[in-house]
Amino acid sequence: MLSQNFILEKDPLSLERIRQILVRLEDTIIFDLIERAQFAHNPRIYIRGSFQELRDVEFDGSWLEWFLKEIETFHAKARRYTSPDEYPFTSNLPVPVLLPLAFPKILHRNTINANPSILSFYTRSIVPRITRRATLALAAIKRSNGIIGDEEYEDDGNYGSAATIDVEVLQAISKRVHYGKFVSESKFLANPAAFVPHILTPNPAALEALVTKPEVERKLLQRLRKKAATYAQEFSADGDAIVNSHLNGGAKIDVDGVVELYESYIIPLTKEVEVDYLLHRLDGLSQEEIDSLAA
Repeated sequence: MLSQNFILEKDPLSLERIRQILVRLEDTIIFDLIERAQFAHNPRIYIRGSFQELRDVEFDGSWLEWFLKEIETFHAKARRYTSPDEYPFTSNLPVPVLLPLAFPKILHRNTINANPSILSFYTRSIVPRITRRATLALAAIKRSNGIIGDEEYEDDGNYGSAATIDVEVLQAISKRVHYGKFVSESKFLANPAAFVPHILTPNPAALEALVTKPEVERKLLQRLRKKAATYAQEFSADGDAIVNSHLNGGAKIDVDGVVELYESYIIPLTKEVEVDYLLHRLDGLSQEEIDSLAA
């Protein structure tokens, strides 16, 4: 998982530095999706209460939620979620075993966490699409073994492997979305007077216009499509792409699905985080401090 060293980083709010991190996260997300696409949908792991084994230990959530809880419990003890760019999917986590690091003040205090929305759209919309090829291949194997009807589809039994990769994808998407806070803080500090009136009104549409760059989004989607199309190919032993290996159902990932993930989910949700962060940017400040920022 991509991490930034906030202790050593001289300017964590540099837009160029933030851009570099977001570009690297594209690679992380694409490669994780490629790994998830190896397995069938396995919808059972997303349904709460579907595993008797978990109910026996008094956990009534889904298999994936249990995975997240167990992993994030350990990570919380190692103070992962004290970092300003890390956000858990699980609530009521234990306190860190280690003393907190002395991070510099980067973001304004806030409680914004978009992970419930990320978990929902990922399990409901993204997983079924990116696993379609593996699910269809599974159905063909089952039919050849005399298994037909509803039992043909979706479940290959790889619950641990699928959930392990799901956690990696979710954590990468979460980091990508919550970096919207860094973008908003950077742009706010560069010109606070442009933001303050729209925060006080409040005017979410005006704030969104201040942080949105349509040309940047267009180039992002263009770059993402090229990356996904490249990584979807098979490569020879000497590192050359095998010509047309991604055609006729041979692609390792649904390229359009990757682009849709960003265009329909990640980018819009990031904007929501950016605007929500700005709407609370003046919370706790005195009138004198606000007037100074507006001047």
